[in-house]
Amino acid sequence: MNIDVLTLFPEMLEGFFSNSIMKRAVEAGIISYNLVDFRKYAQDRHRTCDDVPYGGGAGMVIKPEPLGKALEEVKASGKRVIYVSPSGKKFTEDYAKELSLEKDLVFICGHYEGVDQRIIDIYADDEISIGDYVISSGEVAALVIIDAVYRLIDGVITGESLEEESFTGPFLEYPQYTRPEVYCGRSVPDVLLSGHHANIALWRLRKRLEKTLLNRPELYDESSLDEAARKLLKKNQI
Repeated sequence: MNIDVLTLFPEMLEGFFSNSIMKRAVEAGIISYNLVDFRKYAQDRHRTCDDVPYGGGAGMVIKPEPLGKALEEVKASGKRVIYVSPSGKKFTEDYAKELSLEKDLVFICGHYEGVDQRIIDIYADDEISIGDYVISSGEVAALVIIDAVYRLIDGVITGESLEEESFTGPFLEYPQYTRPEVYCGRSVPDVLLSGHHANIALWRLRKRLEKTLLNRPELYDESSLDEAARKLLKKNQI
């Protein structure tokens, strides 16, 4: 997958692409990226990229000309273009899976009061919100989406690692433990030390159910339960 990110602050993004799992994906040729500072497409000597909104109001709006030229430069018309905005559709794991199938993604990072609506109307295929809150940087929101998407591409993370994560299936992920066995007087649950794989699987299922009901009860859907989960409920083990 190739990822183009149009931004006024490319330095905010560079570290993400040059570290950790993303760095390995880039080095392996699974991901390529292009950080485009659209300020260089501004025509005036001050490289002005924002102006006051028509109709009045607080803040500044990103001008259409620099962004439009940058989008043309990356050939956005043949790619899936995403504008990140609190006014967009809610981002979900299913949405991430859909985007992970694309060959190319282009992200428009707004700032201030956002971008001129004509850019969205002409170029954007998706307007996406990462949650019901407002942040000051479109770059941060774009990184959230990119991080959720690229890890689902074949070869980035093993399929086993993805199988029982939160939002993979109807429940949240179970608690995880590692060495030492005792930390601050708290011990790793005995079942995880038992080597009994069936009991461990049952404990993990119970913990997934418990965590979902405690933290995200709106995700709980009894119709999606498999036979093992139904047996746990019948035995009142959660």
